[in-house]
Amino acid sequence: MIVIKPFGMASLVVGLLLAASVPLSAQAQAYPNKAIRLVVPFAPGGSSSIVARAVGAEMSKELGQQIIIDNKPGGGGNVAMLEVARADPDGHTLIIGHIGTLAVNPYMFARLPFDTDKDFVPISLLAKIPNIFVVNASVPVKDLREFIALARAKPGQLNFSSAGIGSGTHFNLEKLKLMVGIEVTHVPYKGTPEAIADTIAGRVCCYFAPINAALPHIKGGRAVALAVSSAKRSSLLPDVPTIAESGVPKFDYTLWIGLWGPPGMPADVVDKINKDVNRALASSDLNDRLVSLGTLPMSMSSAEFTQFIRAEVEDTARVLKAAGIKPQ
Repeated sequence: MIVIKPFGMASLVVGLLLAASVPLSAQAQAYPNKAIRLVVPFAPGGSSSIVARAVGAEMSKELGQQIIIDNKPGGGGNVAMLEVARADPDGHTLIIGHIGTLAVNPYMFARLPFDTDKDFVPISLLAKIPNIFVVNASVPVKDLREFIALARAKPGQLNFSSAGIGSGTHFNLEKLKLMVGIEVTHVPYKGTPEAIADTIAGRVCCYFAPINAALPHIKGGRAVALAVSSAKRSSLLPDVPTIAESGVPKFDYTLWIGLWGPPGMPADVVDKINKDVNRALASSDLNDRLVSLGTLPMSMSSAEFTQFIRAEVEDTARVLKAAGIKPQ
């Protein structure tokens, strides 16, 4: 037990701490006092945008302020990340981040204009999204085993699209390449809409697409679903096997999407946003909507989210180093 004396230095320290806590509480009580700008570091139409818009609409009810979605693609997400890293830390500018921008980019780019550990405050996990491995209808394979055999027979001749260098869709294929020993050429795009458009058009052969983006093309016969990246099959495509079921044991990957703020945000503002986010994710309307899009709502405290990110960063570094990928 800590005993605080009524006089002397201890009293002075306690007094200063109590005084310092007042402005933070006042900030939390006043927050938000204007519209919140939620930056998405990729083009509209991708998984990050879909989750941001769905969660933002529900969060605005909790926070009592409009949430404006601002798509800022470029540089594998680095353009938007830098802007938010320099933003006013009052909680009115937030950003959607995921494995690409927070875990992959530090190992993909030789120089980043920000520090992912120091220049962003983790607020909450929002969702996990399984990827589905699709090929355009002209590729002569009917399952993942046949694709792997084709890639081994034609090393470096097949190509794959991604939502950008360092994106989760890029990392997913690099992980598969490492585990099965194939060489497929990477063709990065500015976002999922462009990547999947060129895949179904036949300009690239395959894509690890977010399920919500690929589903209409699969149902329309323009893309063929070979396997889902998560440990379990998707309820939206129950007949499509997992990658692990397709001959790659222990393969399990889901794109995770979370919420961050700029450095220096008051702890009680972070806590308020986290609680409001988790209340929004618990709503049946939002939950049902996200699940219908192939997205799994996931809530965490900011402390749990911080630990989650650290584990993901370590796993990402291991895969990228083993794959021999060097910063550009």
